[in-house]
Amino acid sequence: MPLFFLTALIYSTVGLGGGSTYLALLVLFSIPYQAIPKIGLICNLIVVTGGCFFYIKEGHFSFKKTVPFVLTSIPFAYLGGRIPIQKEFFQLLLGFSLLAAAVRMLLAEKAYSASGSIGWKKSLLIGLPIGALLGLLSGLVGIGGGIFLSPLLCLLHWTDAKGAAASASFFILVNSLAGLSGQIMKSGVLPEMIFIIPLGVAALLGGQIGSRLGSREIPKLAVQRITSILIFFVAGRLLWNGFL
Repeated sequence: MPLFFLTALIYSTVGLGGGSTYLALLVLFSIPYQAIPKIGLICNLIVVTGGCFFYIKEGHFSFKKTVPFVLTSIPFAYLGGRIPIQKEFFQLLLGFSLLAAAVRMLLAEKAYSASGSIGWKKSLLIGLPIGALLGLLSGLVGIGGGIFLSPLLCLLHWTDAKGAAASASFFILVNSLAGLSGQIMKSGVLPEMIFIIPLGVAALLGGQIGSRLGSREIPKLAVQRITSILIFFVAGRLLWNGFL
């Protein structure tokens, strides 16, 4: 439980749910393999629900810059949750992509900011196809997908780090719901409550504290750098799993 609390606290400061770290911890705890993606997605949902509330309340959320990614990500996250795959090559490709994004964000001397107004036409043209890809990835690996969306929005100069955190929280929320639905349809069962309740409570407490800090107290550049460090961590785990 303390590790889940700490994970939720750290990831929620930048609008993320912590799904990839939950998966690693659950493996260490010898949780039944079939239950691991579901528990990770449930904890994601608990954490980012609070993230959505705080980031929207503080005015960081942009409907126009987020919804196009979400529209196509939902069905593709559901599809990804139902597809059985061999993950080694997939993890390597994804790991190297995230590593490149993390390096770019970490080396930036100042916080990213929006380069200008984004119209609906441009938002839909870019957001719909990328949202489908991100949704599929999130469903395949059992995480909410915000770890992919957040650096993308910053590198495109669509928003600043806190705006990206707000979009990531909403993206993770809807895709975790879709991915969880696909996982349940695949196996037909939810994990036992003996696993969900204590881990969910830890995620709830950590997520509430972290979301409040990230949306209000922590400077934008610090949020950006925390995000890049967490992306490094996730990329490293994917590469490690892919090579072994």
